[in-house]
Amino acid sequence: MGTQGRTWPARALALLAAALFWQASTVHAQESASVPPAIARTAGELAALLAEHCPLAPANDIAAFERCREALRGSDALRARLPQIVLWGRQSAEPQASLAASTLTQLSPDLWTQLYAPLFMFNGRYQVEWVAQENHYLVRLETAFRNRLPPGQYPTPFWHDAQKWRTYQHANGLLLWLQPQTGSVHVAQFTSRATTPPLQDVEIIARRFGGQWLWTDDGGRTQPAVAAFDGMYRPENPFLPKLERQYRDLALHLRDAQCTACHAPDNSQHMQRPVLLTTPAHAAGEIDRLIRAVREDRMPVDAHRRPVALSADAKAWLLESATIFGDTVRAARDWESPATTPSAAADAAASE
Repeated sequence: MGTQGRTWPARALALLAAALFWQASTVHAQESASVPPAIARTAGELAALLAEHCPLAPANDIAAFERCREALRGSDALRARLPQIVLWGRQSAEPQASLAASTLTQLSPDLWTQLYAPLFMFNGRYQVEWVAQENHYLVRLETAFRNRLPPGQYPTPFWHDAQKWRTYQHANGLLLWLQPQTGSVHVAQFTSRATTPPLQDVEIIARRFGGQWLWTDDGGRTQPAVAAFDGMYRPENPFLPKLERQYRDLALHLRDAQCTACHAPDNSQHMQRPVLLTTPAHAAGEIDRLIRAVREDRMPVDAHRRPVALSADAKAWLLESATIFGDTVRAARDWESPATTPSAAADAAASE
């Protein structure tokens, strides 16, 4: 063929460039014959969804953070990929540590999508592979962390643990472990040891832990605000005042039953799968499991993690406060449903 036969039309060049870009962004999935199309598709959809709703922005951009939270709250596509319990935490300091040996916090899917996932930003690039020793597919997402938000925008004061806060600030990867049978996200982790370069420069912020998981700011507001349902429900939700008041009552009974000693962010009992109850939002996410555990005398536990029987009165008071709080949590969620008539729900709230 002559020179003319080797000349590419402009449109063909554009299509080739687009194909090469797509191939580069999914190269790992294509190279690994062990990744089935359905898993590769799920990985691509999750990466695209997070990049669309939570793109790169300055680490102190509160408006971008709020847009991300709002989008993820309304994302049925993300919620459909999450189980009833999301296991969440940093990648183990030991590179070869298995998921079973890693400390991972149990979170409700709503809590993870509203309080934890929005703290990260994404560019849409990812890799997917089969990890035989875990019997899971691993999706590696490139990410950056919003480390310069006001303290009340973090679900717990991560800086109570200097190493944890350092890992959060330097996070350059989010790891999503997909179950092979369902394609759902079984475990989510963040890491500062991803092989890809940081998405943006990190301005390190030093914070001092005041010793309290909840505190009141100068304006009289409970902090962290996000853990007191700020942004999780609409401001006009008529059940919000009751939720905060009823959580305070529940927290007193949890303290009296010595539950908060175990179910706090510092994980002083070194549990492998801790559950947090130290904020209204965390307690709301776990309220049904809390009620079941108390009814079945599975908590509290002693230093050897053996169940300790509460007195009849203490158990009754704890169950009563937990049930009241749980009922209001469900009512607040129902009020947010598109199928709910706000005026009718408001009348029901006023009549309680």
